[in-house]
Amino acid sequence: MAKILFKNAQIVNRGRIIAGDLLVENGRIAKVGGIIEASGAHEIVADGKHLMPGIIDDQVHFREPGLTHKGDLYTEPRAAVAGGVTSFMEMPNVKPPTLTQELLAEKYQIAASKSLANYSFFMGASNDNLEEVLKTNPHDVCGIKIFMGSSTGNMLVDDEKTLEALFAQVPMLIATHCEDEEMVRHNEALMREKYGENVPINLHPIIRDEEACYKSSSMAVALAKKHNTRLHILHISTAEELALFRNDIPLSAKQITAEVCVHHLYFSAEDYIWAGTKIKCNPAVKAKRHREALLTALLDDRLDIIATDHAPHTWKEKQNTYFQAPSGVPLVQHSLNVMLEFYQNGLISLEKIVEKMCHAPAECFRVEGRGYLDEGAWADVILVDLEKEWTVNLANTYYKCAWTPFQGHTFQGRVEATVVSGHLAYQNGQFFEDKKGERLMFNVG
Repeated sequence: MAKILFKNAQIVNRGRIIAGDLLVENGRIAKVGGIIEASGAHEIVADGKHLMPGIIDDQVHFREPGLTHKGDLYTEPRAAVAGGVTSFMEMPNVKPPTLTQELLAEKYQIAASKSLANYSFFMGASNDNLEEVLKTNPHDVCGIKIFMGSSTGNMLVDDEKTLEALFAQVPMLIATHCEDEEMVRHNEALMREKYGENVPINLHPIIRDEEACYKSSSMAVALAKKHNTRLHILHISTAEELALFRNDIPLSAKQITAEVCVHHLYFSAEDYIWAGTKIKCNPAVKAKRHREALLTALLDDRLDIIATDHAPHTWKEKQNTYFQAPSGVPLVQHSLNVMLEFYQNGLISLEKIVEKMCHAPAECFRVEGRGYLDEGAWADVILVDLEKEWTVNLANTYYKCAWTPFQGHTFQGRVEATVVSGHLAYQNGQFFEDKKGERLMFNVG
């Protein structure tokens, strides 16, 4: 399909909304705005619905290789595309962990043959693989991931000399998971002493508390400032951490950036009552005051990016006791819906949603030719009907784990079509899988 013509759309791009048409040709956006005619084009009549750039999710766990009973590089990108996510950056805590260049290359090979969405993969850091990390090519790999707190997978980097060396020597973006492991283990021991294995789920944010988050995040920031490292802190979850980030300079000038995830914006500690381990994640969903502070910081640009940390586990795994139930929530198909609910409630504008889910990830990671509806850019485009109400159920949810914390919830606003690198990959519940996504490239150095 060489040409796709969207007719009569509301085009959301670069902080404004304009009426007009948009032409996709040979994988790129050929024309934007006004009335466009294109012979031989596949025409999609938007009827005033909204066109947005495809979402770039900078933090997902798609579980391949080694954990494919939870998700894989076919099922999860497919779910992503149905939700308007056209590009993803995936994490290294798989089996075996992505700690060598050979293992990293294998993931790219798998994605090239299976992923409907565009893709990139983080190279993982450990306490003893600095030499491998330094071989990473910043032009075709999104970044280096450091777990400064253990989460799902055994990839904790807790050796101070190793951390110092990584921040001093890595020339590309470092993304961190920040929770102080010693504090978390201390809190776990206290709760285990009191409750045994039956720790109530509502104590998760007490075990993984704001102090543990702040101690680790502030350490990462201090290391980045000391070595002038390009640092991106993932899934900020506390009000306390927000003081670490700036909003007095543009994103393009920031050496230290931060992300917030949709579940930390949407849920609060009160939701453990009904959701239980379904919303158990690391860092933990915390008290309402944190949720409110995160939204404020997103709107005033202390927080730069909205992502998901999509992390599927099987329903059976999630039904275990507190210590046995793994942390992680499947979210990538519904992240735009969450943010559109905020929009419908008057809490954020469409332009700001596009900024934080599309433009900012492209700027933060210097993604080549994506994140905007500009002429000449890669054609990653989504058509959204803001009026369409629909109820989430297992039939219209595409995660391999086959559950979602939003089951039974009615959203207003739905993705009608998704174009990935110029290919119509999804339209009205139907997937078109004859072409796969592209490897993301990065303008660095």
